[in-house]
Amino acid sequence: MVMIKRKIFLNVMLALCGVIMLAANAAAEITTRVDRPSVDLNESFILEIAADVFVDKEPDLSVLDEKFYRGQVSHLSNTSIINGQIRRTRTWTIALMAKQAGKQEIPAITVGTETSSPIAITINEPTHAPPGEADVFISSEVDQSEVYVQSQILYRYRVYKAVPTRQDGGRDPSFSGVEVLFERAGTERRYEAILNGKAYNVVEQVLAIYPQASGEISISPARFEARILKDGRITGRKVFESDSHTIKVLPIPAPPADYPDAAWLPAKAVTLGEEWSREPERIAAGEPLTRKVSISVLGQIETQIPVLDPPEIDGMNVYTDKPDLSREFAAEGIRGIRRDQYALIATRGGAIEIPELEVPWWDIEAREWRVAKLAARTIDIKAPLDAALPAQPPATEIALAETAAPQTDPAADRFWRLVSQLLAGLWLLTVAAWWWSGRERAQIDKAPEPPPIYKQQAKFVKAARKAAATGDKPALRAALIEWGRLQWPDDAPRNIGDFAARIAAPLSDELRALSATSYGNGSSEWNGDATAKLLRSIKLLHEEGTYETDDPLPPLMPPSN
Repeated sequence: MVMIKRKIFLNVMLALCGVIMLAANAAAEITTRVDRPSVDLNESFILEIAADVFVDKEPDLSVLDEKFYRGQVSHLSNTSIINGQIRRTRTWTIALMAKQAGKQEIPAITVGTETSSPIAITINEPTHAPPGEADVFISSEVDQSEVYVQSQILYRYRVYKAVPTRQDGGRDPSFSGVEVLFERAGTERRYEAILNGKAYNVVEQVLAIYPQASGEISISPARFEARILKDGRITGRKVFESDSHTIKVLPIPAPPADYPDAAWLPAKAVTLGEEWSREPERIAAGEPLTRKVSISVLGQIETQIPVLDPPEIDGMNVYTDKPDLSREFAAEGIRGIRRDQYALIATRGGAIEIPELEVPWWDIEAREWRVAKLAARTIDIKAPLDAALPAQPPATEIALAETAAPQTDPAADRFWRLVSQLLAGLWLLTVAAWWWSGRERAQIDKAPEPPPIYKQQAKFVKAARKAAATGDKPALRAALIEWGRLQWPDDAPRNIGDFAARIAAPLSDELRALSATSYGNGSSEWNGDATAKLLRSIKLLHEEGTYETDDPLPPLMPPSN
C-alpha cells in the first residue's frame, strides 16, 4: 500500500511539473504598432506594445534610444472572460519623436523571453513653417493634385498652437466646381511638434474627398478661430486660415479589353477573401453550406464597391443573402469592405468546382487596370444522406391503397364543417366576454385607495402650523376646520370657536383669541408662534354627549334697544 501511494504521489508531481513547464514555455505573443506610419521630423507619435497574455516583465525600451527620443510611458492591464476562458493582456504605450529624417525602423522590442517584429516608419523633413502669427496657425495639404473620377483625395489640415487658447472653433473647407462626396477619415489626432525650436500642440483632421465628375475642384481654406492667452492677457477673437487648393479631375478611362463590362473601381489596393461555415469536403448533398466572400478596397467607401454577381456553380443551388457593408480607417485613407453571403446546397454528390472570382479595378497610383482574383477550388461532396433509404412502393400499390380508402359523403362533410364553425364562434365569444369582464374587474381593483385618516389629518396639521407661523389667519382656520371634519364626520365644527370648544387648553385658549381678533372687537391678542408650537399635539375633550361651546364672539347682529 505504501508503494502504491508513493507511485501515485510521483505521478502527480510529474504531471504538475509538466504543466509548469508548459506554462513557462507558453508563447506570449508580443505585437507592436504605431498610430501613424509617416510623420514629420520633430512630430511625436505613439508606439503601442501589446502582450496577448499577462506578463510581469517590463519591455526593454533602451533599444529605442539610438534613433528616437522617448516620452511618457503608460501601461494597461486587461482581464476578460469569454466562454468561461480567462484571458489577461497587458499593453504599453510610449510617445516617441525621431532624431533624424528618412526611412527608419523601430527595432524589435523584447518582453521577457519574447520579441516583437520590427516596424518601418517614414520620417519626413519638416515642411510647415509658421506663417505670420507664430503662436497659432493652421496648415493644409492634399495628397494628389490630379485624380480620376471617384478616386480618393486625402485632404489634411492641422491646427498648431504654441500658447493656450480659449473659445476655440473651427470650420471645414468648402468645395466648389464639380460635385464631390467627402467623409472624415477617422477621428481627429492630437500630438506635439517642434518647429523652429518652438513646441506646438497639434490637432489634425483628415477628409477623404471623392469627385463625382471630371473637371476641377476648388477647396477653400480651412478656418480656426480662438482667443489667445499670452503673458497673462487674453486677446480678442482671432481668425486663422490655411491655404486653398485646386485639383484636376480626369474622366473615367476605358475598361480593359479582357473585361469590357468592368465596373469602375478606383482604389489603392483590392483584395478578395472567403470564409466557409464549415469544411466543404464534409458536406453531403442536400445539406446547407454558407460561403462568405469579402472584397476589401483601400481608398474607397463601402457603398461604392460594385455588387458581386452570385457564382453559377454546376451541381449546387446558390441563394444570395443581404450583404454586410463596413469600413476601416488606415493611414492611406478609408478602407471599404463588402461581404456577400451565399447559402449553397449541393444537388448531387461527387466533385463540384467553385469557379474563380475576378474583380477588375483601377490602380490610382500606378494609373493602370488590375484584376483581383479569388482562386477556383474543387470540393468533394458526399452522397446524399438518404441514399440508403428503401425505394418508394410501386405505383400499383399506391393505387390499390387509394382505392381501399373509405369514401365520405360531401353533404355530411359540409354539415359537420358548419357545426364546427358555429361552435368555434361561440367559443370565441365566450373568451371575449370573459376577457372583458376580467378587464373591468382589473380596472376596479386598480382604483387607488384613499390614504388613511391619520395621514390626511397630518397634512392639515402641517398646513395649520405653517399658517400660524406666518400669521395667515384664514389659512389656519381653513386647515383646522378640515381637520375637524375628518375627526368628527357626523358633527363637523362650524367655525374656529366651535373647534376650540372641543379641544383642551392651552391650544383652545389661543384659538379663542384667534377667533376674537378675527371677528370680535379687537381687544384680544393672538400669538401665531405660540399657536404653531401648541399645534404639535391636539388634545380632545372627551365629554359624553356635549362639547364646551364658550364662544367669546359677540353676536353678528346685536339686539336693538
